Amino acid sequence: MGKFCQVCGKGLMSGHNVSHSNRKTNRTWAPNVQKVRIVLDGDRTIHANVCTRCLRSGYVQRAVREVKAPVDAVVEA
Repeated sequence: MGKFCQVCGKGLMSGHNVSHSNRKTNRTWAPNVQKVRIVLDGDRTIHANVCTRCLRSGYVQRAVREVKAPVDAVVEA
């Protein structure tokens, strides 16, 4: 799974951990990327790595799986 968002392109960022004595060690920050099914062109769905900011902001629409009812639950009218 890639550490970047396929919608906005957000990826790894680097910087320093800074201790109390001001020593600096390298570190990275990774975005919160989720692998979700998204809707394209109305009916087509794909799997994509999307950051939670794009999901929350509504830049992509999650695909909802169809839940099929068991045969016993169908009631004839």
